[in-house]
Amino acid sequence: MDKFMSRAWNVIPDIHADIKRLENTLEQLGNDAPIAFLGDFIDAGKNANRSDDAAVLTLVRNLIDDQNAVAVMGNHELNAILFHTLGEDGAPLRERSEKNTDQHRSFIRQFGVSTPQAQVWADWFLTLPLWHELDGLRLVHAYWGQAEIDLIEKRRPNGVLAVEDLAEIAAEETAFAKAVKALTNGPEMRLPAGVRFHDFKGYPRDHVRIAWWRSGARSWREAALSVTDLDELPDEPFPENGVVPLYPPDGPPVLTGHYKMTGAPCIETPRAACLDYPDTPCAYLWRGEPELCQDNLVTIAGE
Repeated sequence: MDKFMSRAWNVIPDIHADIKRLENTLEQLGNDAPIAFLGDFIDAGKNANRSDDAAVLTLVRNLIDDQNAVAVMGNHELNAILFHTLGEDGAPLRERSEKNTDQHRSFIRQFGVSTPQAQVWADWFLTLPLWHELDGLRLVHAYWGQAEIDLIEKRRPNGVLAVEDLAEIAAEETAFAKAVKALTNGPEMRLPAGVRFHDFKGYPRDHVRIAWWRSGARSWREAALSVTDLDELPDEPFPENGVVPLYPPDGPPVLTGHYKMTGAPCIETPRAACLDYPDTPCAYLWRGEPELCQDNLVTIAGE
């Protein structure tokens, strides 16, 4: 049977260059089902046990080449493609600012900037689709937005971007570019006029991330992500216009990463869930169930 038509998948979220975490995860899950990766393989963060972008990428690519895994593109892979690609004016498509360079530091340390080695991996990142719809399970890095997926499909039916799309995506001006950014970075909503909250670094923000998988959320506080003090948000329903579409409660199950969730990993809703818990790594063992369940969410033991 074609593994990609499997009704069983072991789903692994953001690795961020942590080879020890990846090895622990694969060892704990075993080989009874193919792997589905949710992107963000590169760019080590503070949680990395042993940072090694090259080892992570080589292992993941080998699993995919051997048809033991599938993967979607994360925002870090897309950022890397743009960072190492020059536009017609000779400037990189992603600004090599101090912030962007620091975020990409572990990859640069091993491969350099726009070197042949970096380009090999940038080319490989471009082969990763923005989403996967398997037999009963959906995968996306940051947002399953059906309108955005439908728009991208008109140009790229398999969800795989092309080199000629990159300058447009970097400019973030067209509907196509905004759709790509939504799938890889997730949706945000502008707060009511005059309302601000302070992020984890104390900066004021007038847009807030939305937990689109919370199908029952009806207010700012119920749907908000990455807000230290929810009291800074209005205790009121969303406005009638400009609302991010929440995932339908009767849609096929979908799994996502990206959001650096805190606390104990949990399945918040039966049809959609985020698996990215950096402080408590986890994976989901999907076995064909139409509704996601807590029992199939496993935490990954450390060293």
